[in-house]
Amino acid sequence: MSEFEIMEVEVLSLLQRNADDDYAKNTLAPWIAKTSLRMGHLYSDLGLISRKEMNRLMTNNFASLAKIKPKDVRWKKYLYDSIGKTAPACATCRDISNCFNCELAS
Repeated sequence: MSEFEIMEVEVLSLLQRNADDDYAKNTLAPWIAKTSLRMGHLYSDLGLISRKEMNRLMTNNFASLAKIKPKDVRWKKYLYDSIGKTAPACATCRDISNCFNCELAS
């Protein structure tokens, strides 16, 4: 298994353990885990319009994670911090020291 595949499985496991229902566990969690490996912002890679919409998606489907996520941390960073890894997009980012104001191209 590649490092990316391992990260995907770990993010998937985190999401599935914290899913509010079977739809979140079996449909949303795999989609979010796979998409989190992409190099853009998670909300835009998922086809969402804004971070506010991303937060709504996560709060409505993964409430236990949303409840403990710091408000100033982006969802992708939070998910990868939760598994003790650095997201692939962050590993090569030149703006890593300024993460909370990240301006990755979508």
